[in-house]
Amino acid sequence: MRRSCPDLYRDCFHCTGPAFSGVRGSDRERTIRNEVAGMTITTAAFIHSEEIDQYHYPANCPFKTERAGETKRILSSMGYYTGSSRREVAPAAAATGELHMFHTPAYLDMLRRVSAGNIRPEDLAMGIGTDETPAFKDLYNYSVLAAGGSLTAARLVLEGTVDLAFNPSGGYHHARPEQAGGFCYVNDVVLACMALANAGKRVLCLDIDAHHGNGTQEAFYASPHVFTISFHESGETLYPWGGKEEEIGEGDGRGYNVNMPFPAGTDDDAYLSAFRDLVPPLARAFCPDIVVLEIGMDTLSVDPLTHLSMTNNATADMLQQVLQFNAPIVAVGGGGYSPADTARGWALAWSVLCGIELEEDMYMGLGGVFLGSSEWNAGLRDKHFYVRGDEKARVMAAVEKSVESVKKLVFPVHGL
Repeated sequence: MRRSCPDLYRDCFHCTGPAFSGVRGSDRERTIRNEVAGMTITTAAFIHSEEIDQYHYPANCPFKTERAGETKRILSSMGYYTGSSRREVAPAAAATGELHMFHTPAYLDMLRRVSAGNIRPEDLAMGIGTDETPAFKDLYNYSVLAAGGSLTAARLVLEGTVDLAFNPSGGYHHARPEQAGGFCYVNDVVLACMALANAGKRVLCLDIDAHHGNGTQEAFYASPHVFTISFHESGETLYPWGGKEEEIGEGDGRGYNVNMPFPAGTDDDAYLSAFRDLVPPLARAFCPDIVVLEIGMDTLSVDPLTHLSMTNNATADMLQQVLQFNAPIVAVGGGGYSPADTARGWALAWSVLCGIELEEDMYMGLGGVFLGSSEWNAGLRDKHFYVRGDEKARVMAAVEKSVESVKKLVFPVHGL
């Protein structure tokens, strides 16, 4: 029987565990409290190591692995990184058996060979050798370490060691069993979800990257155990050119895959209105044991590869709502091609999820940092930005149409 969770917005932990209340930490860590009581993260792990900082994509590639290290630097400088309830945990490289949960042996063998410098023309059939998935030294070592970071995060949450584990070096949601794509070689999101589902957990995989999580969708399209929700820029204007509303899953998984595409120019207001209308009701109906959350920062207006008009304030608002689901969180990074803004956005995400964002930091700078600025000393939040006039009307009409389409297709499956 499908479970319901009527106490989702009260004090349940999946209706079977303790409520979380209060805030721990130093006197400096005064939190911005939610008006509606949700989960308070009491223990958190930031998945990172010096080893992962040593790997880089080619210099001319827009994907910059150093974003994770820069996030750590910002948090450390602000006193937000570690504390009595927060710690750094080094990732363990994914084992071959773990990789085989999703990727084929032939594909992994190819990645090892390419990583050693042995590149063949036929590798292009598996996606290797394009501008978006270049071949480079140590490609395999980096990919399995990044994937291992997300598996490490999943293990920590599964064991009950932490309530939140964040791997900013994860989020490779485009990789398929035998296909690289979109800067992604090993799909750590799928592997983490599989590890949790194999342990008997109901997993809500919420992807707020600007790009549709096509690899993740493919992995769980027929499964009712991992509920995938992707909020992304429309495939009409952005890679991977899919993620339509009518793609809702098949077989036992029908209704357990949700796509919410957004038109170019979508701002915080339009995005958040769709989030509020769709995600909390579906989360309440599904009642997840664990949330896997991809926090791509390529939704920002300053991102050079996407076409949305958003600020990191929308990300912060969404994360506050995710805390209301009262489930532990495995968070990963994802896209974000303005590296300084991405790192600042992830630092904000960590501080919001951990409940340590200071009120003076939240409002410092009379509205926050200007878009495109890396000057986080004025606070982590962007200056608010809104689309207006005819452009706003166009965006809202498209968003409202997509929301109604999703409701019509998916809500009845869950009794909504």
